[in-house]
Amino acid sequence: MTEGAGLRDGDLPDDLPNDLTAAELGMWQAFRNGSVYDLSSGDTIVDDPHGGHPWGDERTVRARIICWLLLDGPPALAGRVSSLKLTGVRISGTMDLAGGTVVPYVEMRGCRFDREILLPEAHFTTVRLVDCAVPRLEAARVHTEGDLHLPRCRFHNGVRLTDAHIGTDLLLNQAIVYRDRSGRSMAADGISVGQDLQAEMLESHGELSLRGASIGVSLSLRGARLVNPYTRLALNAPQLTVGRTLYLTPAGIGSPLLSGRTPARGTRIQRFECQGGVRLDDGRFGDAVDLERARFTFTDEQELSLRRIQTPELRFLGERPERGGVVLSGARIVNLMDRADAWPDPGLLHMSGFTYENLVPRGPFPLERRLEWVAAATAEYNPEPYERLAAVLRNGGEDEDAREVLLAKQRRRRETLPPAAKFWGYAQDWMVAYGYRPGRAAVWMAVLWAASSVAFAQADPPPLKGGEHPTWNPPLFALDLLLPVIDLGQAGFWQLSGAWQWLAAAMILLGWVLATTVAAGATRLLRRS
Repeated sequence: MTEGAGLRDGDLPDDLPNDLTAAELGMWQAFRNGSVYDLSSGDTIVDDPHGGHPWGDERTVRARIICWLLLDGPPALAGRVSSLKLTGVRISGTMDLAGGTVVPYVEMRGCRFDREILLPEAHFTTVRLVDCAVPRLEAARVHTEGDLHLPRCRFHNGVRLTDAHIGTDLLLNQAIVYRDRSGRSMAADGISVGQDLQAEMLESHGELSLRGASIGVSLSLRGARLVNPYTRLALNAPQLTVGRTLYLTPAGIGSPLLSGRTPARGTRIQRFECQGGVRLDDGRFGDAVDLERARFTFTDEQELSLRRIQTPELRFLGERPERGGVVLSGARIVNLMDRADAWPDPGLLHMSGFTYENLVPRGPFPLERRLEWVAAATAEYNPEPYERLAAVLRNGGEDEDAREVLLAKQRRRRETLPPAAKFWGYAQDWMVAYGYRPGRAAVWMAVLWAASSVAFAQADPPPLKGGEHPTWNPPLFALDLLLPVIDLGQAGFWQLSGAWQWLAAAMILLGWVLATTVAAGATRLLRRS
């Protein structure tokens, strides 16, 4: 139904352009009334702005007349506020508002644009294009005091919002954007959004570029589908700043009440899917980066790059990428929430300089799998991931698990050593587990002491000096050999020869091995404390 289309002779102002069509006359009057100008037919197939059904002159207005209304339009009727509200209208020509200041409220629903919209460096209060077909939106450095809404629109040659300033919200829910000649679906580098950027269930065919963007509250790509088979990146957003949370999570389908929420159990959902690389390097996120149930499809050269990001929480809960890599080098996280089956295979994970303070596993994540996780990130030996994991476990009160991690670090290091040092490492591991299991040294001491006591009981060595020796005591003599430094007054008074001399030498050597290994382990424990 059309409001404001019925005109009487007395309603026509003196300065009315004399070349307006009937459709444009109705739009002119509706603008002065601040009412909706609806030229839709009521047939959903015919009224589909993205369909192939032609819209004739009766539904067509010139873009030049729209620009005239918005930049220098007639005053509102008494008691009304002028605004442009169009529904089901075809706009012919290029709507060029570059550099202009538009005060009236602008809302277009189900409209079809023949040519691109040019808004660079224009100033608006609020602009809403809903379910419109637009060849291209060129809006670099556009400034809005309120919202810029583009839900369910289709842009066939991309969107440019470079260095735009959006006062409150930028809405792109269910929009479909195809790439421009440079391969970008949306170029929004340096954009500033006062509150939320919602692009839920967005379809992006090309590179979505948000380099250096600043989002005041949250950036939601729930249920979005980013596809870029043409270049390396599907989402290119280094140095992105988000006041609260970045959502790369599922979206509920079928209920507007689900927007901005995690879908309830049983709700039909659409995952976030990305076919192409993701770059979030040097990003700052006030609350979290949420990747729950996200699905990434990479080539061997592509990756999910989270280099040097900073956020209180990383929810790494997506599907395991079969190819490509995941890079967390230099990232700083407080809480790492993850699943054992979310991480990529060995060689595809890189965590050099990755720091986190707490582990919050979702589901079972035994220590063996956690050690495999660390090993997957270190193709060559690097002590840092092991030491970070051990520190986090120890701070959480899991001292035994922390020792197991440090033991795994020593075993990994052993493989890089030359043969002699490797042999010594195996000896340390076999006897006392590099000092991380000191109880094993006590067992070895007891076994060696008992065996040597029985052996030396069969010996009857002569004293070195007659009359200056204690009574022969095989158990005490064996213990004196095993304990370095400590003198129990037995080892230096008896003259051994042959096999007994070799046995004594072996006892002294084994005692030093056990003692130095335990001392090394104790030193590590004291250093960590």
